[in-house]
Amino acid sequence: MTRSRTRIITEPYYTSSVGPLGFARPVLVALALVLAAAPAPADERVIVVLGDSLTAGLGVAAEEAYPALLERRLREAGFAYRVVNAGVSGDTSAGGLRRLDWVLRSRPEVVIVALGANDGLRGLPVAALRDNLTGIVTRARASGAQVLLAGMRLPPNYGDAYASAFAQAFREVARGTATPLLPFLLEGVAGDPSMNQADGIHPNAAGQRAVAERIWSALEPLLRR
Repeated sequence: MTRSRTRIITEPYYTSSVGPLGFARPVLVALALVLAAAPAPADERVIVVLGDSLTAGLGVAAEEAYPALLERRLREAGFAYRVVNAGVSGDTSAGGLRRLDWVLRSRPEVVIVALGANDGLRGLPVAALRDNLTGIVTRARASGAQVLLAGMRLPPNYGDAYASAFAQAFREVARGTATPLLPFLLEGVAGDPSMNQADGIHPNAAGQRAVAERIWSALEPLLRR
């Protein structure tokens, strides 16, 4: 079995208490970012997963988080990529856009954008989500990377109108930027107690494996182009 070379870097982050998807109030603590920010060697092939606590692997071991599983899956299929876990608990699409330049220092060939869940859970404007995701996709592509966008959906208690507009935003970004879209990152995981931790939101180890396979199904055709 190939050992993941994902590195842990400690970065200051403002938080004191973590809510549904890592949403937190501002008090300075140290947050471990699963992210190798240093530029990659010229001959190293990198995929970056830009996300929130679903990507960071809140509540599971680092090697059980789907980016690490995805790297293993890639190597089993003969693709020699290092997968950088750029998941930050509590992050929104605006936060992802702000730190994108730092993330792109690793010179990724592919950027998987898995943000937006916290935007929805906080009821942030859908227009801002759409603009932020468009900015992330556009700037990542301008760096030379291919982009895969992962969509999110909201529980029905957020209201039909908002939940529908939220889901539509991902489709509009994908269509407007000609970007491949994985319609729902948590397809087959969300709402299944056997796939989630006690909070009913964050995938457990089994759920992380399912997410990794979902992403692999969309990523493989992109890599074989």
